[in-house]
Amino acid sequence: MASVGEFLRQDPRRGSLPQRLLATVNPPRPAGVHERTTRERWEQIHDLLGKGVGLLECARRLNLSLNTVKRYARTHKPEALRRAPRYRPTLVDPYRDHLRERRATDPAVPVQQLFREIKERGYTGSLNLLYRYITQGRAEGDRPVTTPRRLARLLLTHPGRLRDGDTRLVRELIAACPELTELAHLVRDFAALLAPAEGNDDKLTTWITTIRAADLPHLHGFANGIELDRAAVNAALTLPHHNGRTEGVNTRTKRIMRQMHGRAGFDLLRHRILLP
Repeated sequence: MASVGEFLRQDPRRGSLPQRLLATVNPPRPAGVHERTTRERWEQIHDLLGKGVGLLECARRLNLSLNTVKRYARTHKPEALRRAPRYRPTLVDPYRDHLRERRATDPAVPVQQLFREIKERGYTGSLNLLYRYITQGRAEGDRPVTTPRRLARLLLTHPGRLRDGDTRLVRELIAACPELTELAHLVRDFAALLAPAEGNDDKLTTWITTIRAADLPHLHGFANGIELDRAAVNAALTLPHHNGRTEGVNTRTKRIMRQMHGRAGFDLLRHRILLP
């Protein structure tokens, strides 16, 4: 449901609901070089747009691609362009609390001193690894930054397949926002209809009625799209039949065509499909 991501990325009727919502769980951190560059570029582009300069002229003046200018122009606040850092577990993680406490009491403590201290506590990594860990701001944060895209993925994942930390995060965010509480409830109700069963068509009608009564305009378009091909949707939700085999054959045919690099004719393609 792409409309879930649209709701979390932007809500123009309420200003910046996702930013206020995610601020309840995102740890404060100093702006890095990439974030400062993003903010400066956003200000330059919106300053030119405010003066009546067109998108193409903005791209020429700032030496940027047109698609980049369009992406910045669509964003109402530079914080929405902030990306979540993706970190892998490292050998420094078990000593994060000690690093946080030491840097809180003595912000100017040398990295070499921290390295010696955690080395005595059993750290087996290198000094360079510790240095990168600190410069990335990982010692101050309890978890990576939560973005609207990540939150949308968590909402669309079956609750039983979420990790304990993700489950707590979703529960915390849902409790902080009435709109998100309603959105999560509607998403889970729709997910229950994806298992074909008799009566799902009637349940879908009830679900669409609930959607149209809810104050979630991004889902209204999704409901309208379902109504455009309602017969096919009803068949998918109530009948055990599917086109999985057909799609499998199509995928296999395309794979064979790619293997031949488009240089063989129809006769050889037919031969490879019928006589494997």
